[in-house]
Amino acid sequence: MLIATFATSAFGQGTRVGFYLSACPRVESIVQSTVRSHFNANPTIAPGLLRMHFHDCFVQGCDASILIAGSNTERTAPPNSLLRGYEVIDDAKTQLEAACPGVVSCADILALAARDSVVLAGGPSWPVPTGRRDGRVSLASDTSNLPGFTDSVAVQLQKFQAKGLNTQDLVTLVGGHTIGTSACQFFSYRLYNYNSTGGPDPSIDPAFLPTLRSLCPQNGDGSTRIGLDNGSQNRFDNSFYSNLRSGRGILESDQKLWTDSSTQTFVQRYLGIRGLLGLTFSVEFGRSMVKMSNIEVKTGTNGEIRRVCSAIN
Repeated sequence: MLIATFATSAFGQGTRVGFYLSACPRVESIVQSTVRSHFNANPTIAPGLLRMHFHDCFVQGCDASILIAGSNTERTAPPNSLLRGYEVIDDAKTQLEAACPGVVSCADILALAARDSVVLAGGPSWPVPTGRRDGRVSLASDTSNLPGFTDSVAVQLQKFQAKGLNTQDLVTLVGGHTIGTSACQFFSYRLYNYNSTGGPDPSIDPAFLPTLRSLCPQNGDGSTRIGLDNGSQNRFDNSFYSNLRSGRGILESDQKLWTDSSTQTFVQRYLGIRGLLGLTFSVEFGRSMVKMSNIEVKTGTNGEIRRVCSAIN
């Protein structure tokens, strides 16, 4: 499904759709075919690339700083320790350097790959504005402003608003959890001794609790992964929101989108609750992704075009 309900000529901050039209006309097809070949071998690469783009944009802006390797870089920080898909970006970069040397930024490759991943998972397409340049700074200490799995809605909103994103963008972008998994270590505390109560998080559906406990036994393997969108983890759809309504959100920060009144309205609108103006998740996701992909971008002479995505020139 192509989202064409917003203008595609320019998206502010110096990026625009078709930026490489003359300098590297095959950029989108090269990235798309690269992502597809990796996805066909391992479909979990789709949520990996989507999350990587998100984690990149919230630190230093969308400048591929997440891709830089080395000690104390962003990718070594705890919030990024389980990110995956670096090899997909490296593969696409190698092909693009052969086709158009020194032209396409790693930041743009990541933005395109995130969109292509959503499409492969059955989600919408949208026009991706390009023209970003790559940053030269990547510090693990800068990742503290990434949204966390225990954050209250107030804290999540503060972090999103600091990047120019609103309440609807928060609910929409967290909806990206419709694909992918989380490790037990990030939510098992909700199942056994929540806030030192000796019992589970009361917002969890009691009928769902035995399933979660069987998947994540107390004192079990914290690296075991389970779907963030129970029953639909490989399909990009709006069932994530249905699960929140039913008390079946996996991460505490996700479930709070239903229990907090400021965000619940948007969840209800995605579910088509009677009496509320409905929203179409596939359309709004593309819009919010474009907004997010323009966070603090570097354009013009700011930044560089890396030759290798894992290292500054």
